[in-house]
Amino acid sequence: MKVLVPVKRVLDYNVKPRVKADGTGVDLANVKMSMNPFDEIAVEEAIRLKEKGAVTEIVAVSIGEPKSQDTLRTALAMGADRAILVTAEGPVEPLAVAKILKAIVDEEAPQMVILGKQAIDDDANQTGQMLAALTGWGQGTFASKVEVDGEAVKVTREVDGGLETVNLKLPAIVTTDLRLNEPRYATLPNIMKAKSKPLANKTPADYGVDTTPRLTVVSVAEPSKRQAGAKVADVDELVMKLKAMGIAK
Repeated sequence: MKVLVPVKRVLDYNVKPRVKADGTGVDLANVKMSMNPFDEIAVEEAIRLKEKGAVTEIVAVSIGEPKSQDTLRTALAMGADRAILVTAEGPVEPLAVAKILKAIVDEEAPQMVILGKQAIDDDANQTGQMLAALTGWGQGTFASKVEVDGEAVKVTREVDGGLETVNLKLPAIVTTDLRLNEPRYATLPNIMKAKSKPLANKTPADYGVDTTPRLTVVSVAEPSKRQAGAKVADVDELVMKLKAMGIAK
């Protein structure tokens, strides 16, 4: 079974974001970038399925600036077999990403697409669902457990108040949640091997997709600073303070 794993290059989650002075976005100059953590979990899950014998080939895909090649090399070092880089100028919105992925799905004919539930830079949480709509495939979102059984995949997902398990007929779309697994570190020998693994270069035009943005960012602002807390002597004082703040009556 072939698996397609889309990955996105984003601001490293350990870096504190800085908003541009003009409020048009996040300042990405001279900051560390890395693979979107949810996508890293997707790559790890694909590798684990391959190690179990359920997957025969893992194809990593990234859509974005040329430096996204570094992210793909990371996926290859983790264990992906080959990669496709679709170079695009400027931000690419989820619908355009989903359309490009749909074209790659038509070309590669994978039996599963497994990707992060969202990217930590825009928190859109749309690409997987849009791709499912475009392909007409079943979708298992927010996966905390993935089990392939013959021509189907069983996805356990976290919902309010518990867990829900859905059985999807392959081919299918799966989006990953944090609790699915813990991604492995790429070893130095695998990093060296990744440099020789195949990486194809494409453009959105190769797939006939227009990536012109349809949305306009009005403004970006930092969250308000957290107020300092205070200790209270007992419950009565706590209630009194809550009433003073208008939270309790």
